[in-house]
Amino acid sequence: MTTEPAATWRRYSPAAYWRRRMRPFRTRRLLEVHLLVLLLLTAVASTALFLSCRQIQHSAEALASREAPAVQGLVATRLAALRAHEEANALVEMQLIGVAGSGEAYRSQLSAADQGLSRIADRTDQDLGTVKGLLATYSNSLGLGASFYRDQPLMRELRFKEADSLLNREGVGVALRLEALQRAQLRHAEATATMGRWQRAGWWIAELALAAVALTLLSALFVLRDRCGRDWNAYLLAAFVLTALLAVVPVMAAASTGNDLGRAVSDLRSISDVSQRSGPGLAFAQQRVTEESEELRQRMADTAWTDGVYRGAFVGSLLALVLPVLGLGLRLDNDYWRRR
Repeated sequence: MTTEPAATWRRYSPAAYWRRRMRPFRTRRLLEVHLLVLLLLTAVASTALFLSCRQIQHSAEALASREAPAVQGLVATRLAALRAHEEANALVEMQLIGVAGSGEAYRSQLSAADQGLSRIADRTDQDLGTVKGLLATYSNSLGLGASFYRDQPLMRELRFKEADSLLNREGVGVALRLEALQRAQLRHAEATATMGRWQRAGWWIAELALAAVALTLLSALFVLRDRCGRDWNAYLLAAFVLTALLAVVPVMAAASTGNDLGRAVSDLRSISDVSQRSGPGLAFAQQRVTEESEELRQRMADTAWTDGVYRGAFVGSLLALVLPVLGLGLRLDNDYWRRR
């Protein structure tokens, strides 16, 4: 009663099916074909995996070193310019014009805005020349209104109106230009953090090629045991384990990095939204932007582990290419090629 199911299983099992499929081919040709297929598939998988890992690493580096600091810098510059105007107006309202040390608040904000633009210059490809010129003119007008015309209220009022126009004029003011640059830079950051169609295609190619490599390795191990009566080939077993690791670890690392980049872009949007506040909340907005920017920098620094994954994928791909050559190449050389 128990022998019939066992015989049926032996007849229709995957091993029996694969044995029948390979029966017309000579053992040497089977091993050579397996070796050639493994070389081609591993080369394709390694190349796709290498390029995909390199791309995700490049995206993380670009967001951390260029895109995110540029957005944060533009936000901080805009808030500093608005805060300088607020501090100068407060100085006039409290009649502190001419009092020693009374203008330090707005001067420090103007200095922060100027330094912010200077730091952004090498982190963005946007043209900042017009904004720098307007900011310099705005700083000059604000400084003259807050300190130079202390005994001439009409001239002081004129300078403040001029500064306000330079800061808030519809479409061309410093604040509005900085806001437009900020939105454009945020779009750049979103594009950098988003995995495109070709990047997804690269991961699919790598995963499919690695799956095909794993199946070919299993087939080669089966041929060696079934046709050659050999024990499990250590090189092919190591290649199979390495292939499984390459199929799992890099894609998990890429998914984790993609989530981190998505959260970073979400934080940049939050920082950008906070910067839209004006009026009495400017000081609070500056403090919050500073705190959230520091937290974001720390989180982006934690993604440096992608470098190790990238290097590991590179070394693993080379080993995955070499191990099948050793496993099948040595067996073919010992059993067939030397006998010519």
